[in-house]
Amino acid sequence: MLDAAARKLIDPVVNRLGAALARTGIGADAVTMIGLGLGLLAAGVIALGAPAWALVPLLLSRLADGLDGAVARATSKTDFGGYLDITCDFLFYGAIPMAFVWLDPAANGAAGAFLLTSFYFNGASFLGYAILAEKARMVTEARGVKSLYFTGGLLEGTETIVFFVLLCLFPGWFAPLAWIFGVLCFVTATSRLLLARRVFTASSDLPETL
Repeated sequence: MLDAAARKLIDPVVNRLGAALARTGIGADAVTMIGLGLGLLAAGVIALGAPAWALVPLLLSRLADGLDGAVARATSKTDFGGYLDITCDFLFYGAIPMAFVWLDPAANGAAGAFLLTSFYFNGASFLGYAILAEKARMVTEARGVKSLYFTGGLLEGTETIVFFVLLCLFPGWFAPLAWIFGVLCFVTATSRLLLARRVFTASSDLPETL
């Protein structure tokens, strides 16, 4: 819900940083892997019992997630780069809840399982929509220049990062926050499913740009 607005604020800065980084010779795929490494480090720090300290690598990993696309735009975009980026994103999004479950399985296990199931459903609806959008030759840059077609939703990347930050600041509230966020993920995925039913039953009538 907030990604399009957030992009307008952060893209100019991220693009400048990405262009400068590209001039050093660092490739977009390398930045993606650095971001994943930082995200998994954050998950490890959480699991070891220091969620507040995990904020540093967590936020740096999301900065890298924005920079890899900027580096690619400053050099050359590849289909593999987009594929690697989204795959690493999904691994990161799953690792943080898993870390809180490992931190306290008794208190967080049920809520964590529910949250990860909602992520699984939401991710499937997102990627499935992107596949159909590619087939219909639909494009959008509302959330920046992407390798995949990004649909809007109640919960997007910005909301998820804010959610993870709240979990790190208030780890004792993981279970209630996870139940709430999981429900909202189910709502997001269901709404995307209904949108796909409406859009793609008459995809031949759609313009190529929305």
